[in-house]
Amino acid sequence: MVVRILEENEIAEALDLVWEVFSEYEAPEYGEEGVLSFRQTLYSEDFKNIIVLYGAFEGDKLAGVAATRNRGTHIALFFVLPQYHRRGIGRAMFETIVSDSPSDTITVNSSPYAAKIYERLGFEAVSQEQTVHGIRFIPMEYKKGAEADRQRQEKSR
Repeated sequence: MVVRILEENEIAEALDLVWEVFSEYEAPEYGEEGVLSFRQTLYSEDFKNIIVLYGAFEGDKLAGVAATRNRGTHIALFFVLPQYHRRGIGRAMFETIVSDSPSDTITVNSSPYAAKIYERLGFEAVSQEQTVHGIRFIPMEYKKGAEADRQRQEKSR
């Protein structure tokens, strides 16, 4: 598996993958406003201009997509095709993001569906679930470093 920043000509396929996975796993938990808001943001030029898109490839097949914004300090998208779930693709994308990020703290506004996945990666909720423009999310953060890793391991025991 290879995880890398996507080329301009790969962005449309990546966004379509995100929409496909969102539609299957997230959209059923959202109202019409949330689904429309997500789609409008996903395909907007303004959004595309502020993110860095990563792709995870199994051979030549795009299997997962992640995106960061704010110079790599915030995860804006994190989606893996269902046939590639539980193969370490999400973890590989996350490790690449952590490696590329200059910050000691990485944030995400996790959907309720993905919160357990982020917890397994070492994120902790920093606030209760919120809804903005129909989008449900839980603000979470990940702290880099040996001390933070030790604290996470102690909590998981």
